[in-house]
Amino acid sequence: MAGNTEEYSDFTSNPTPLEVQDEDGLITTDTVKHNNDYDDTTDTESSSEKDESESYDKEETERLKSEAKERQRCEDEMTEEEREKLNRESNGLKKKGNDFFREKEYTDAFNMYTKSLLVCPLCYTKDRAIMYSNRAACYMKMEKYESAIEDSSKAIELDTGYIKALLRRAELYEKTDKLDEALSDYQRVIELDPSIHSARAACVQLPEKIKDRNEKLKDEMFGKLKELGNLVLKPFGLSTDSFKLQQNPETGSYSINMQNTPKNS
Repeated sequence: MAGNTEEYSDFTSNPTPLEVQDEDGLITTDTVKHNNDYDDTTDTESSSEKDESESYDKEETERLKSEAKERQRCEDEMTEEEREKLNRESNGLKKKGNDFFREKEYTDAFNMYTKSLLVCPLCYTKDRAIMYSNRAACYMKMEKYESAIEDSSKAIELDTGYIKALLRRAELYEKTDKLDEALSDYQRVIELDPSIHSARAACVQLPEKIKDRNEKLKDEMFGKLKELGNLVLKPFGLSTDSFKLQQNPETGSYSINMQNTPKNS
């Protein structure tokens, strides 16, 4: 496997603000704005559309696997010098992406990081991890949070100890209300470096947020069950008020008991 012959640059990602780092030093950009209206799901998608989407996803996955195998085969036939030359070229493209990012030209920066990934040999895993992480920063700036999560995950797959990518993904999970996943990433960061204050603070705050969210979801679920129960019981002259819900303090499970309704005098 070829080693990395050049010092590479990276984005430093604390929860906020987002930063870009290169050989000239650390440059901080503006804080990422969270788009509360962002939603990549739809309730109106038909079953046929879902089937077509799943079929396309499978075909696309197979195509990507085939391309990856062919690319690996081609790279295996290269000389060490040829791989190093491609790596230098990819790092040059990445640096151009950094320049665009500092100018807040996020689409151009994204395109440069994508080109650098296409050029960079697969054996340079740490370089490729940085390129994916930098591209995730562009997605984040463009408020495409799910895509940013995907690229952050690719970076972490290539470099499991990549703290900056873990911090970025944790923040993205928080922005998309995936609090359990965010907590898991912050805990992993602390395992790697206990001195990171932002991760330690998140590990203190998130469990309470998760508890509050779960309580809210539970109340909403019980409210819907109560509405359904009243619909079923109404023909029998009963309602959910005729029953008492009790929680077992030891197991956390619930039991339902019928209450004696006071008779009219």
